[in-house]
Order: sequence, then C-alpha cells, then structure tokens
Amino acid sequence: MSIHLAQVQSEPAPCEYCRDTGWELVEGKGVRPCRCRSTDRRTQLLQAARIPKRYDGCSFHNYYPQGNPHSPQAASQRAALAMSQGLVDEYPNLEIGLLFIGPCGVGKTHLASSIVSSLIQRKGISCLFYDFRDLLKEIQDSYNPISHNSELRVLAPVYEAEVLVLDELGASKPTDWVRDTMTQIINKRYNDKKLTIFTTNYLDEVSSPNEETLTDRVGVRLRSRLHEMCKVIKITGDDYRLKINNNRGRKF
Repeated sequence: MSIHLAQVQSEPAPCEYCRDTGWELVEGKGVRPCRCRSTDRRTQLLQAARIPKRYDGCSFHNYYPQGNPHSPQAASQRAALAMSQGLVDEYPNLEIGLLFIGPCGVGKTHLASSIVSSLIQRKGISCLFYDFRDLLKEIQDSYNPISHNSELRVLAPVYEAEVLVLDELGASKPTDWVRDTMTQIINKRYNDKKLTIFTTNYLDEVSSPNEETLTDRVGVRLRSRLHEMCKVIKITGDDYRLKINNNRGRKF
C-alpha cells in the first residue's frame, strides 16, 4: 500500500503558470517560455520519471557499441544511438516513437533511459518509464480493495506522460487480460498522439520453430498498431552483461 501511495504522490503537480504546456502568458506581451523549465523543475521531473536506479546514470555519452567496430552488430548499435539522439533533437516535431528490438544485453534499456533523461534535462519534457511487467502488476494490485489505490490512479500518469517508455514489451504471459490491457494503453496514447518508446526481446522473425515472435506475444492487431506508432530499430550483438560476468576476476 505504501509503495503505491508514494508513487502517486511523487508525481509533480502541474505548473501553476503554464499547466505544463511550457509557455507562460505575460499580460500585454504575449507568451514566453515558462519559468518552470528551470533546473528545479527538471529535477522534479527526473525523480517522477521512474527511471530504474540501475539505469539512472545512463546517457548517450556512455553508450558504447560493442565488438568489432566494422561488424554489422556494432553498426546496428551505432545506428540505434543516432536514432535515439535524433528523437531528442527533433522532439516535439515528430509523431512516431521508437521500437527497439533485439536480444538481451545490447543496450535497448540504456538507450530508452537516455532518451528520457535527455528530454527532461534538455527540454523539460514530462516523461515516464515503466517495465511493462511492473505496470501490469500495479494494475492487478489495484483490484485489491485494501490497496487504497485504483486502476485509474495507476494508469492516469501512463496516459498523460508526454513521452512514455514501456520496457520489456511482451515479457508477460500473453493472456487475454494482458493483451486487452496492452491494447487499452497503446490505443489511448495512439489516439492522443502521445509519443511512446518500446523495448522488446522478441523479434519479428525467429530461427527456430520453438521461439516466439513479437506477434505471438502481443497479437496481430497490436503488432500492426506498433508499426503505425513507431520506427522499428533492430539492434544485434552479444549480451554485454554476460561479457561482464565472464570477465570478472580477470586482470586487464
């Protein structure tokens, strides 16, 4: 119960001067960039963005493509980095988000976290980061009458964030309820023209009949919607975390 309440209370109140539009009315002079786009406001937005602690130091500057610099894998990672930086540079003059597709440990979450922190620090944009499994659990917990929370209180920030990251899309077992919930969230943001960034470990094409595709995990209709909402960025490479574990204890 206390966790849910703390999360709700951490959301910053709308700016009293611009109501989070970013523009402040000056009587007799028109509008100007709002005073809320200050360092203090950005600090509040970063705290409310829910970037996991493991990733709160991630930036574009410390994302390093792995392996042979001339390999296709390194090229895909450099392209993903460039697309991520381009989104921040162009926002809000764009209408589609990004869908990072690739195996574990190639930097999808690092890049998504970097986009959030860059948009907040550079442009004062309200952003929100959610691991999709955590979001589903919070929604399920809201059905518990003793939680003192509600589905609407959980979903309202998800609907309203100017930019939303949904990490690990497709990671939860694709029951009817999970698919309905995914569709509800994604369609709402699509209809409201809100930018959404997704990461997933599930590919569109698989090498083994025993593997599942992203379509298997989210359904045909939602996969089609993702194509409308996002530019697909495929990242290839080895698992960086596995390399770290294998190298522990070595002297360099």
